[in-house]
Amino acid sequence: MRALNFYSSTYHNQLICRRKTCTIRMGDKTDKYAEGDIVWVTVGKKFAQKKRIYTAMIDRVLVKNISELTQDDLKGENPDIDNVRDVIAFLEGIYNKKILESDTVSVVYFSEIIE
Repeated sequence: MRALNFYSSTYHNQLICRRKTCTIRMGDKTDKYAEGDIVWVTVGKKFAQKKRIYTAMIDRVLVKNISELTQDDLKGENPDIDNVRDVIAFLEGIYNKKILESDTVSVVYFSEIIE
């Protein structure tokens, strides 16, 4: 079973409340996540304990430049983000590096599996 892990504590509440419907990851992640994959949605720092929030299915994986992100992509990543500039600032904080509108990202949409 693969995990879709979130490092930032910002995500914990969004995941618990089911407000987060996708994740924007740097680079092409189509070799890691595919439509129909079943994953554990987890929260935790790298090399530390993780907490499983729920099991989910990957609904869609889109590869695009940051400048091509839609409002659905932005809102799915973080309901408080309204524009590309804000998502760049947010991703720079997570990845701790300079990010450009021309950088490639994968938008991974997922939905909870009710057991």
